Amino acid sequence: MTTPQQTNRWRGVVAVALVVSAAGLLAKRQELLLLSTVGVVFAAYHRTVPMPTPNLTLDRRVDTAAPASGDEVEIEVAVTNEGDETLYDCRVVDGVPPALSVTDGPARCGMVLRPGETRTFSYAVEAERGRHAFDDATAIVRDPSGDREVELDVRAADETELDCTTEITKPPRRSQTLDTVGSVAANGTGSGIEFQQTRSYRRGDPVSQIDWKRYAASGELTTVDFREEQAASILVLVDARAVAYRGPPGETHAVDAGASAAAQLTTALLNGRNHVGLAALSAEDCFRAPGAGREHRLRLRKLLSRHSAFAASPTDTDDPADEQVESYLGRLGEQTQILFVSPLCDDTAVEVARRFDGHGHAVTVVSPDATANETPGERLAAAERRNRLRALRQVGIPVIDWSLDDPLALAIDAQRGVRL
Repeated sequence: MTTPQQTNRWRGVVAVALVVSAAGLLAKRQELLLLSTVGVVFAAYHRTVPMPTPNLTLDRRVDTAAPASGDEVEIEVAVTNEGDETLYDCRVVDGVPPALSVTDGPARCGMVLRPGETRTFSYAVEAERGRHAFDDATAIVRDPSGDREVELDVRAADETELDCTTEITKPPRRSQTLDTVGSVAANGTGSGIEFQQTRSYRRGDPVSQIDWKRYAASGELTTVDFREEQAASILVLVDARAVAYRGPPGETHAVDAGASAAAQLTTALLNGRNHVGLAALSAEDCFRAPGAGREHRLRLRKLLSRHSAFAASPTDTDDPADEQVESYLGRLGEQTQILFVSPLCDDTAVEVARRFDGHGHAVTVVSPDATANETPGERLAAAERRNRLRALRQVGIPVIDWSLDDPLALAIDAQRGVRL
């Protein structure tokens, strides 16, 4: 805590009181002399008010400690007055890491804190790749008159750090590609950066692809071919039916987990210069065709954060899943892949995946595990889910089994052996 500093808030009042008093004496007007005494009282007031000794504690919470780059993270800060004096003017500025941008709400708050009272405020930041440790918050406390203030650093009860290093850099996808340069390796050759083969020179081959070292050594003209990278067209489909709102009591349910997975997957796929779309199986129609670019990225983010299909609680009824699947099939390109995010709570989810696959769309399933093992019913549900995972793999549909105790990126990396 620093030494109290003067704010000079009342300096002008003293000057005005002296001027009015002098004018009253010169003009011999009693009312001006009386008015000047008011200024003198105000000027003396701040000297009689004691400076409080603040004793503050701070608790900072984040809604996710390991977000993907580009995700919006909500921060909640609770400030408690542990002292026995009321703090009439307390201003707290949180120690946001310099690499993070505040996107919603100021990271500061002014408050009055009585002894033992706690006040909270919240704001949101946009995650950037890397590890970002929060600094101590800064509190500025003034005495009741506002004439003096003291500045102090307030450390959170637990250190806060956003870890954006587990970003999904290689999201699951199949081998179908478009003709746009991207991050999926195509089967053909071209002007990429990954070596594929050498062959005999043919007229018209680019000069830059001739193996000049081999020509200098043997006099033989050969051409170096590289594996060309192309962009995939992918629809991230989230199972948001009422039956998918399943999870242990008091914990994240599968639809919330699915929306979080969709946000991470769309970000990673767009960063890989792929064409990405978003849809939901739900009572409300939610579909955005695959696309690319900054505006498209913002539209996908807006859908995930605001569309009623991803609401915190389910609607009473769902439209038949086969009708929605038929609608989406009519809006998809022939080469569009499907990333189906579903907890596989019923056989309908399996049929949805098989139907897309049967229409020629390469399907990969990302399945958040929302089951528990406390009761016989919960153990039965977990066994039925394992059977559905097995059924999909038996027909050649890859499945990422994601435990909600681990980041999605780790679940994908752990199952890299699955042929995608």
